[in-house]
Amino acid sequence: MPEPGEGPERGVRLGVDVGSVRVGVARSDPDGVLATPLETVPRTAEGPAAAGDEDLERVAALVLEHEAVRVVVGLPRSLSGEQGPAADRARTYASVLAARIAPVPVRLVDERLSTVEAHRALRDSGLAGRRQRAVVDQAAAVLILQSALDAERTTGTPAGERVGGRRRKPRTKGTRT
Repeated sequence: MPEPGEGPERGVRLGVDVGSVRVGVARSDPDGVLATPLETVPRTAEGPAAAGDEDLERVAALVLEHEAVRVVVGLPRSLSGEQGPAADRARTYASVLAARIAPVPVRLVDERLSTVEAHRALRDSGLAGRRQRAVVDQAAAVLILQSALDAERTTGTPAGERVGGRRRKPRTKGTRT
C-alpha cells in the first residue's frame, strides 16, 4: 500500500525546474491532469541549496499555499543518461526541499531537454529574447510536471525516484522481506 502522497490520490502537485539563476514552478489541477505555470523564483544564494535559502523557502510556501500532495523536481541528465553538475544541484535542492516540506513527498523525474523544449515552444509562440527568460523556467517546470502527471495516470504510481524518506531494502535471492 502506498504511503500518503505516493498514490494516485486527488490533490495538487507542484513541478520544480531548478536553475542556477531561477527556479521555475508549475502546478497541476487537483485531479492531476493538467500542468500550468505558477511562478519564477529568483535563486537567492550561489552554490548548492541550503536550509533557509529564500528561494527554497518560497517554494516551500507555495507547497503550503496550494496544499500540494507531491512535488516533482526535474533531474537534468545528459542524452546518454549520465548526471553532471546540474543534476547534482537538482538532487541537493530536492533533498533540502524534501527535509523542509516533510511529510509532503518529493520525487526526482528525468527532465532531459525540458529547457530546450520550453525555449522552442516560447519562441514558436512569438515570445523571444529577454521576455523569454522570465518565463522559460516556468515553461520547463510545466513540461516536467506534465510528463510526471502523464506517467502517473498511465502507471497508477508516481513518476521518478523518491527523495529521502523510507526506502525499501533490496530483495536478494532466497530471502523474504
